[in-house]
Order: sequence, then structure tokens, then C-alpha cells
Amino acid sequence: MNNTILVVENPPNWPLNIPDVEIVAARSYLTDPRYSSLRRTRVVNLCRSYRYQSLGYYVSLLAQARGQKPIPSVTTIQDLKTQTLFRAISDDLDELIQRSLSPIKSGEFTLSIYFGRNVARRHDRLSSSFFRLFEAPLLQARFRRADRWEVRDISLRALSEVPEEHRPFIVQAAREYLAGRRTRAPKKAASRYDLAILWDPRQESHASNDRAVRKFIASAETLGISAETIERADYGRLAEFDALFIRDTTGVNHYTYRFARRASAEGLVVIDDPESILKCTNKVYLAELLERHQIATPRTVVVSRGNASAVAERLGVPCILKQPDSSFSQGVLKVENSKELESQLARLLDRSELVIAQEFLPTPFDWRVGIIDRRPIYACRYHMARRHWQIIKRTGEGRSEYGRVDAVSLDDAPSQVVRTAQKAANLIGDGFYGVDLKQIGRRCVVIEVNDNPSVDAGYEDALLKEELYLTIMSVFLKRLDLRKGTGRR
Repeated sequence: MNNTILVVENPPNWPLNIPDVEIVAARSYLTDPRYSSLRRTRVVNLCRSYRYQSLGYYVSLLAQARGQKPIPSVTTIQDLKTQTLFRAISDDLDELIQRSLSPIKSGEFTLSIYFGRNVARRHDRLSSSFFRLFEAPLLQARFRRADRWEVRDISLRALSEVPEEHRPFIVQAAREYLAGRRTRAPKKAASRYDLAILWDPRQESHASNDRAVRKFIASAETLGISAETIERADYGRLAEFDALFIRDTTGVNHYTYRFARRASAEGLVVIDDPESILKCTNKVYLAELLERHQIATPRTVVVSRGNASAVAERLGVPCILKQPDSSFSQGVLKVENSKELESQLARLLDRSELVIAQEFLPTPFDWRVGIIDRRPIYACRYHMARRHWQIIKRTGEGRSEYGRVDAVSLDDAPSQVVRTAQKAANLIGDGFYGVDLKQIGRRCVVIEVNDNPSVDAGYEDALLKEELYLTIMSVFLKRLDLRKGTGRR
């Protein structure tokens, strides 16, 4: 951010003076045209209340409408009303919560978070983690303990609610926070936009390897986009960026979906968008969608407890069973006989009301066609792992073996495969998809449509090299320009 302004309802009552940080009255910020024209500005909103249609609510709302970056954002204000999110946060931060609160003997505890800090140093790391998830100047997290500590709720606080003895600490925490923001490394002069790449280098299964991520960053910078990687703990930083590119395994009950939803609500260009994640990560939805639009698939049965006994008769054995939310070949299994089919279906139906069963179509490789912005950009042959029926073979030691990947030019790929892939992907949206298909003689069938498809250096990019990364980053640039009103439709 080039500028920072701090908005309060009564500036004379705010005991903080930081060079180059302007203190602005809330009503002035809302009505003075001078503030509506500011660009690349961070607006620290310290109003007394953030309730719907209050002064504080409108400060954050109008800052967002003006293309500024409010703290807290309206999305943060709304997120803090969501009970289900607190349960997810408890899971995400469980180890840190237990460690930080272990010395506390009572069954309840309240943590006051001032610009990501707490007056007790032992709680600083936990306070910082909450601040990164919900970037707001003054927060309060309440916990309760049964067997373990759990988050009860998280709320925004007004300065008037803070104990008098904490005021000097708040002033110091604000100075450090705002000074740190102002001294953040400047963007390259050519950069017009900021792109966050959500990627966890510690994950075994993610959508891009380290070299590919570096190539995405380099290609973005070639186009005037400043790009950096972020991780799970950076949820609260999303408002700093103009776009989000998810390069981590996605799922609806997963932090990536929360990132996508929040980024979309903040007005960022998002790939994968939340709707694509929702559609692609559920195999039942895909089966119904492809059937309704008469796109060929392996013979498929949507299985419930009511029709489980008919699967063997309709598909034969061996056949394939899929959890609705399976990914990276996990949750997908081959059953060899009727007894195994019965036991595995019973196990899967204990976890989900519906399961997918498909005929087994052995082929030496699957086709993968990459589609972005409704057009194909690459094709590959994914060969089956050695002595295995899938492209990934997972061993008992937790390791994985992969089949060979051949990059193929779109001109050399079978036209039926490319056309079918494009038709299937376009049913999902205009994001970035990898369509898996099998070709048996003249028959071409779609196995699935994946959001968040793999782009690994040395594999999918083997033919196109840097052009593949530039193509994908160019879609971000086009959409960012359109959103800003400077691009062509």
C-alpha cells in the first residue's frame, strides 16, 4: 500500500501520532470527495461499531467500493458472524490453541488481540494467527474448555471497550503494525496488480511443483503483475491482493474453499472460483451434469443404499467406486468381485449418502486436456503407473509412484478428445480445468473434470515451456483489466 489512513469517529480522542499516517474522522471519510479518489490506500477502520449500516460498517464498505483496502473488510465483519467458521478455525489452530492456553486453570478464557498482539507475550503467536485470519485492529476471542480448549466466538471490539490500562500497549502495537506496513518492500514500478498464489510446499499432493510456481511468478511479473505465494495462515491478508490463484488441493470442506469464497467476496479475480470447486469436487454432481448434457462417460451408477445391490448386475465386475469428493486418485478404488463390491460399498455409504460406481475401462493412458477461459491450452497423455490401473500408485510406506506424462500438441491430439474436453469444461464455467478422458477405439468418454489441474514443471509444460505459464497469467491480466475498466471485452 502506498498510503495509510486511520479512520476514527472522534480524532481528538485517539492518542496516536505516526508520521505519514493521517487520522481522519469517519464522517469526513464518508463524505469528503478527497478521500473517495485515493488509490492504493489502506484504511484502518477504528470506529466504535461495525454493526450493519453503522458508521464503521459504511467506512469498510465504501473503502472497498473505492478500490481501497479496509481493515477490517466487510467480508471479515460478515465472517465473524459465522459459527461454522469458528469450528473450522478451532481445527486449523488446535495445536497452537492447546499450547498457548495450557497453563490456564479455569474453564473459560478471553483473549484480547490488538493489531495482532496480546499484552501477555506467551499469547502473541496465537494472537498473530487470529489476526492473519481476521485482519482487524481490535479483536476478542473467547474460549471454553471441556476436554480441550475450543473457540467459542471471535468478535470485533471498539476502543471504548478496551481497559484503560491496555491503551498504551495498543498505541505501541498500532505503531509497530502501521510502521511495518509502510516499510513493506515497494512493488516493482511496472507492476499494476498484486496476485496471491495459494500454495503449500509441504503438501505431497498439490497442483504445481516448486519450479512451476516460480515460473508462474516470473510470467506474472513479465505481464506487470506482482506475484507471491501465500499459505493457509494468510487468510486475513487476502484484501491486500487483486487476484488469487489456488495451487493447492481443493475441497468444499477445506481451507482452499474458504479462501476462494472470501477472495470472491472481496472482489478479487479468483481461479479456482468457489463455484468451480463446488461443482468439480463432487463426482455425483459431475455425473448428473454430464449425463444431462449427453456427454459420454463410462457407464455410471449413482449408488445409494436403495440400489446398491443392483450395481454388479448393471456394471459387472471389476468396477470402479468413487467417493464423491475424491481427488488425486485418493478415494477411488477398483473392486474385483461381488463380495468386495458389497463390503466396499457398505463402507463408503457409511460416509456419504451417495457414491459413484463406474464400469472399469482399462487403457494404457488417460488423456488430460487443460482448458482455461473456455479454450484448450495443452494436452497430455497420463500413463498408468507400472503394474497398476491408475496413474498414481500409492505404496504402503506413504509414498507414491507415478506413470509417465507425455505432453502432446493440441494439433496432434485426437480432435474428438479435445472437442469433448472443451464441451465438458464449458459446463462448469470459464475457470481453469483439467478434463480427463479415455479413448477406446472410436469411443471417447469423460472420466472427470478437475478444477485446479496439475501444472508441474517438466511435465505439462514440456512442449510449451514458458508459453504455458504466460497463457495462464494472461487470463488473470485480461480479467483484472476488465474489472478495472481498461480492458476489451
